[in-house]
Parts: sequence; structure tokens; C-alpha cells
Amino acid sequence: MACDIAQRGACTEEEPLTLKVVVVGAGVVGAACAFHAVSAGMDVTVTDRGPVGAGTTSRGEGNVLLSDKEPGPELALAQLSRTLWDEAGRELGPDSFELEAKGGLVVASGAENLAALQEFAARQEAAGVRVEQVDRVRDLEPHLAPDIPGGVHYPQDAQVQPVLAAAALLRAAVRRGARFHQGEVAGALTGRDGSVTGVRTAASDVLPADAVVNAAGTWGGEVGRRLGAPVEVLPRRGFVLVTEPLPPMVRHKVYSADYVANVASSDAGLETSCVVEGTRGGTILIGASRERVGFDTTMNTAVVARLAARACRLFPFLRGVHLMRAYRGFRPYCPDHLPVVGPDPRVPGVVHACGHEGAGIGLAPATGALVTAHLLGRPWRGADPAAHTALLPDRFLTPGGAPQ
Repeated sequence: MACDIAQRGACTEEEPLTLKVVVVGAGVVGAACAFHAVSAGMDVTVTDRGPVGAGTTSRGEGNVLLSDKEPGPELALAQLSRTLWDEAGRELGPDSFELEAKGGLVVASGAENLAALQEFAARQEAAGVRVEQVDRVRDLEPHLAPDIPGGVHYPQDAQVQPVLAAAALLRAAVRRGARFHQGEVAGALTGRDGSVTGVRTAASDVLPADAVVNAAGTWGGEVGRRLGAPVEVLPRRGFVLVTEPLPPMVRHKVYSADYVANVASSDAGLETSCVVEGTRGGTILIGASRERVGFDTTMNTAVVARLAARACRLFPFLRGVHLMRAYRGFRPYCPDHLPVVGPDPRVPGVVHACGHEGAGIGLAPATGALVTAHLLGRPWRGADPAAHTALLPDRFLTPGGAPQ
């Protein structure tokens, strides 16, 4: 007897899986969803209007962070993801996506700032995050400014090369039987009962499916609308600066404590905080900015100047370093700063996996595992039910099923 999506909650481990799944989006989240779904025996097709990892994934720094997560559902997702990135590194080879367990160092600008950071770290430690209070931050980062009073070291923080990560996961999924189709999704096909039966692309291709995963990143709101299940995912523009290649000068991912507050802010205006880290190629990446300006891609030199000034304040040696380029992209922002992960009650068979803001790369593996658990109707690995209930799209719906 085959297991179909309407009855998957009753399926046993021995029953064959015949679920046809279309994943919309070939960024790192979509690739992770495909990897986990095909590994569970599903028939998976990934479709995207562009090449693999060409959207939001290509505009990220590759952060795999626990240090910036408030205890709660997102931290629980991040903790599982951190484990799954290590597992992917062992299976696919860490060099296939440049996995670096470099650790993070969050630094304070003053005594009051340091006290707030230490209190935040204590709550994270109670939730299972490894934290180390640091008084002499220059022991870890010799080139930091000498007047920084202290910080917190997070040994579990890591980094990947985001486009390579998406490509490695999708390549592994294809080896296991998944397919990649280049085409923009125009709408959903539904049966008489309203459940999804597939998608139609802009080129009029039809991709049959028992389930459709909306992993379209910043465009998840629009894709959700086309599938008949709109979710409130908005673009939040950010800039990243790239220096000329240098000898190793920055050992960890280093950022100022106000970064956490900026991530959690809902202000529409420009916010900047200092984030500095090195890459294997010798360049140094400098961020981070956030502003809600729609899909405006205008280069804002004032933002670039502000980021550069903050980085030089943290690492004075950067004053003598040339910038090679600055790039910008859009982070998929939800009003409550949590991703949308799970089945949509309005269109049976639609499962969302988007709205991760700047954390999508780090959270991708656990998102893929959680989506797969939803498709199978089984408990997901490593968390109590409350940890993922808060991520469901129901939270954006009124009792009548319409968006709030």
C-alpha cells in the first residue's frame, strides 16, 4: 500500500512513499528541503526561475549562528541546524561548501552594553548554547581596538560559502533522484477538494505534485499568493562590503552587541551594526545594514560609508585597507522575526519554508528536516512540539482563514 499525502500521518516506516514534492526555490533553504525530502524517499522536483543559489542565497555572508538567537523556537531550529551542518560536512565533505567552525565573538562598546550582553548570553547558556565570557578580547582577536571592555565567545558559531552550500545540497539531492527544473511558478493546480495537485510555470509547463514547498526566500510572499496561500514575507535590503585579500587578520566572526537588537527591530528605517569576518580567500566581509525599501536595488554610498566607519572603529587596521566591492540583496523579513515553516491550512499540500530574514543559510538544514517531518506527518528531530508550532503559518491567519 502506498502512502499518499492525505494519509501520511498513518503511514508506517515499512510502507513505500510515493509523495511527489515540488520545491519552489533553489536557494539554500530549497536545496536543504529537497535534500531531506529525497533522502526520506520522496519524488522531488526543484524549480526556480534562475540558477541554483542566484537569489538571496548569493547575497549572504554564510552565517551559521547561535550567538544572535533569543532562546525560543528560532534558537531551537538553529541548534539542530548546527548539528546538521556538521553532518552534511561529514557526508558531502566540508570543503564542498567551505564549512568553517570558526566561532563567534560578540563585543561590547561600554560597561552597560557589556552587562546586557552577558545577561543575554546567560539566557542562551541556560538553553544549551556554549558561551564563554571574555575579559581580554584581544587574546582572541589581537587586531581589535584596545578600548573594548569585553565580550562573549560562542565556539559553536560557524560559516559556510552560501552558493556552494546550496549547490552541494542540491547536487546530493539529484544524486539521490531529485530533478532540477528551471522555470518560474505562475500558479497552483488544485483538485476538487481544493488540495494542490501540482504547479504551472510561466512557460506553461505542468509539474504534478502531492505537495508544494514554498522556499522562495524573499519572494516567498509572492509565491505564496500564486499558490493561493499568501504569507507576509517582505524584503529588507542589506549591504555587505568586501575588502581586498589580506593575510589572516580576523580569526572569528566578530560583531558588536547592538547587532542582536537590530536583527530584532521592526523599524522600517536604516539600521546598521558592525559585523566583520574573514574568508578562506583572504577577503574580509563587513556588514550589516537593514532597511525596508521594497525591492529597490539602488546603491546607497552613505550606507557603505557608515558600515566602513563602524568596521574601522572595531578593527583600526582596516583604515588602510582597500574595498574591492560592495553588494546588496534582500532578506526575507516576517513581522514577528520568525520564519514561516509548515503546512498552510488554506490550501492542503502547500508547505511554507521561507521568511528566515538574515538567518536562512544557517537555518536551512533544520528547515529542510522540519518540512520533511511535516510532509510525513511525523515528529521532527530534536525539539518539543512547541518549538515548531510557533513557526506555523496559522499565526498570520484570522479565525476565518484570511491573512491578518
